[in-house]
Amino acid sequence: MSEKTKAKKGFHMPHVFIILLLIMLFVVILSYIIPSGSYERVTDEATGISVVNPDTFTYVENETPITFMDYFEAVYQGFVNGATIMGTLFISSGIIYLLEVSGAFGAGISVILQKTKGREFSVVCIFYTIFVIFGVLGYGEAAYPFYPLAVTIGFALGYDRMVGTGLAIVGSTVGFTSGLMNMFTTGVAQQIVGLPMFSGIGFRAVGLVVFYIIGLIGLYTYCRKIKKDPESSLVREEYLNQAKEVESGYEEQMTLPRILGLLAFLAVIIIQGFGCIRLGWSFAQIAALYVIFGIVLTLIFRIGPSEACQLFCQGATRVFGAAFAVGLAQSVVVLMNQACIMDTIVHGMSVLLENKGAIFALLIIFVFVTLFNFLVVSGSGKAVIIMPILQPLGKILNINQQVLVLAYQYGDGITNSFWPGSSLVQLSMCGVDYGAWIKFCWKTYLSFIVSAFILIMISYGIGYGPF
Repeated sequence: MSEKTKAKKGFHMPHVFIILLLIMLFVVILSYIIPSGSYERVTDEATGISVVNPDTFTYVENETPITFMDYFEAVYQGFVNGATIMGTLFISSGIIYLLEVSGAFGAGISVILQKTKGREFSVVCIFYTIFVIFGVLGYGEAAYPFYPLAVTIGFALGYDRMVGTGLAIVGSTVGFTSGLMNMFTTGVAQQIVGLPMFSGIGFRAVGLVVFYIIGLIGLYTYCRKIKKDPESSLVREEYLNQAKEVESGYEEQMTLPRILGLLAFLAVIIIQGFGCIRLGWSFAQIAALYVIFGIVLTLIFRIGPSEACQLFCQGATRVFGAAFAVGLAQSVVVLMNQACIMDTIVHGMSVLLENKGAIFALLIIFVFVTLFNFLVVSGSGKAVIIMPILQPLGKILNINQQVLVLAYQYGDGITNSFWPGSSLVQLSMCGVDYGAWIKFCWKTYLSFIVSAFILIMISYGIGYGPF
């Protein structure tokens, strides 16, 4: 029997859409097992954030149970809810494609290859660090358009698709989880519990270093393995077939327009980071920035308006699958909200924590947020539900609020690129199968989880406080 025949008979990971539809079905099943419940929401006068009142949980009669048609209508509603992310993804990817077809990226990669002959992993470290910085700044979905570029760089350095995917996704995860300046988890959670914004940054910086080293070791181990034995690549067939093509595929010459295009691209990245951190930018402003960038590129490369529009459409089409996956991921949240079981799940966790020791409580909180992230991806969305309940529990158990924020932040961040709800979107940007990704990253992510809990225990032991 041929290898191809064997492969056909073996197990294949379902398509990203199928997996997300199955998660939606799982939520429907849960809605008939877990009773509906609800907390009252109140607006915090200091922050303007709508949060739950932890003393108001009641079981309720769900007047809109999920029906057969609701399941399918959730797909459309998920697209509506995810429109801001999807729109930004289409716009930014379409604009970046203009720079790609200009040859600027190819010329830049050619320069990198010439300068780093024999030191390819040093380039992996540089781009890994860049994506860590993206994560530190809380880029999240805003970094997705750069993922295909990371894969291209991995190819150019003589590695496989998984290396580029790893340096982008693991790097983003490390930075996002550390929470140094992450408005979506640390920022929101600290506001809810009354801590100064981004206080306690010193200890979180230690966590960043720990996670950074773990992620880098994982990348180095895999890079070294496939360089020694290309047959060990998790995308072996593609890697072997493309090895020769990659060696001669980046011979673009650097020209003045290409230099200007790359400098403009660098300026966009800097402005985007500044806007998100200092000016409170969201997807609308980021999309606007890329539209301006697109106009600048048409002038630099003297692209006609009609041709630019055609190229833009080609670039946007490439991320259709990823954008569709964003909509389906939002559909999961739509069904969770309709089922009214999110509050019930959080209430069950709070009951479990009553009259428990601080160490056990922190373990339960960390594990709960990690598991809850499977269903609810949004870091800020989970924070407004969970943190108001953890705040009084922390006072009862004599746990500093800063430690609670840290436990929440680590529980949310690490599995954002492991659980299928969000990682499938990222992987579709890189063209990587979920099963192959799990084989690549599970040891690294297990190390992240163990290290995170050790850091939480240390923070509790040293009395990690608000400042």
